[in-house]
Amino acid sequence: MKNKLTLAVVLLGYLTLPMSMSGATVALPGIGTSLDASGSLLQWVVTGYFLTASSFMLVAGSTADVFGKRRIYRIGAVIYGLGNLVAALTPNIVLLDVARTVTGVGAAGVMAGGGAILASTFTGNERTKAFAAMGTVAGVGMAIGPTLAGWLVGTLGWRATFGTFAAAGAMLLVGTLAMAEYRAERRTRVDWVGAVTFIAGIAAVMFAITQSSRAGWTSPLVLGLLASGAALLTAFVLGQRHNANPVLDLSLLRNRRFVGWLLAGVVMVVGFGGMLSYLPTYLQGAVGMSARDSGLMTMMSTVPTLLLPVLTGRMVNRGVPPRLLITTGLLLISAGNAWLTRLHPEITGWELLGPLLTIGVGIGLATGLIDAQAMNQVEQSRTGMAAGLVNTVRGGTQTLVMALFGSLLITLLSGTAVGGRAGAVATGALTNGEQAAYLTDAWHTILWAVAALTALGAVTVGTLLAPARRASGDAPAEAVLT
Repeated sequence: MKNKLTLAVVLLGYLTLPMSMSGATVALPGIGTSLDASGSLLQWVVTGYFLTASSFMLVAGSTADVFGKRRIYRIGAVIYGLGNLVAALTPNIVLLDVARTVTGVGAAGVMAGGGAILASTFTGNERTKAFAAMGTVAGVGMAIGPTLAGWLVGTLGWRATFGTFAAAGAMLLVGTLAMAEYRAERRTRVDWVGAVTFIAGIAAVMFAITQSSRAGWTSPLVLGLLASGAALLTAFVLGQRHNANPVLDLSLLRNRRFVGWLLAGVVMVVGFGGMLSYLPTYLQGAVGMSARDSGLMTMMSTVPTLLLPVLTGRMVNRGVPPRLLITTGLLLISAGNAWLTRLHPEITGWELLGPLLTIGVGIGLATGLIDAQAMNQVEQSRTGMAAGLVNTVRGGTQTLVMALFGSLLITLLSGTAVGGRAGAVATGALTNGEQAAYLTDAWHTILWAVAALTALGAVTVGTLLAPARRASGDAPAEAVLT
């Protein structure tokens, strides 16, 4: 019973935290009107949360191994709840931005701590089932999270919505009473210099990516941030090499199978991250669909994630090699992107059904499987660090993919007769059929590139996860591919 309660609490966190992001995005117009805010100050309501959540994920996971996974989860829940409470009561945009930025730190503790708690609480088949359930919840978040968040904002208003998330934080805190504590006995100290260096480095890179669409990739701001981030992250890696208490144990990256599962998460996001974000704007601008209908079309690629993670977990527990499932999933995502190159301004929902469901099935096979199998490659004393790294890499890839997808659309359109309207056309603001044709061609080029990259990634992942060859006379290799 205690393990089931632990699972329920962690799943609530994985459902609530992404909704806090989408809820804030939907609420921006109302917040701007209520607090008389606009521009970068208003956008920081979303950007600040995302930056701190991404930047603190690895450090939160690593410190969880030292101080206790439940303790870090509790601290994260407290910060998350209080941050949302302040956001609900704030009198001005500056305090709201501060509250949201702090809330992201709490979200990092809950996300990284939650994955580490699942990995420490469950083993074997039960761990596979637990992470499959997590994958299903993530699917729910992708499928209905934005819609549900929009309903909350529309029904309750933005202040009450943040209050609802504050209440969820309180529920997560109370739920920790059902959790056991896990910490590494060998590690007693934290490399705080390394932690600060990593946070500053990853924050600089993430901020540069988020600013690229506004300032341009070659702007002094973006280039300066990227250079600073690269220098800090290089210093971080060099500092970790001989550190007795590293924030990131680099030996994890010498584990071929762990790297394989880490790469699988990257490839999965590359295969759907940009498409899922920008397809609704194409369907509204070029095809003429309503916002509601374009949202329903996009949901075709997320609905399979409501069912497949649990089915995938059962298949693994019955002996189906995880390597086979993940390579199949990634190849399906690649095939779906290639199929989606049929996109055209007169396309119907029925024509979209095939490619989007194919992508969705691939995502469903991969979601949940990646986290569980990555955790299987590390000892329990480092599950926090591993969970933090997996979430950091996945979140960073999502940000980069979204920025690059939009940037590539604009670049491809800039070389056509669309000219100075490239940015507007890329986001669906079309004035004639010729612009729709140019936008469609740009989409086809990017989709083929994504399909090729995903296919190449699938082959690479399959190679990394292949059983090690054994010399004659060695002990038999693994019977099951992991």
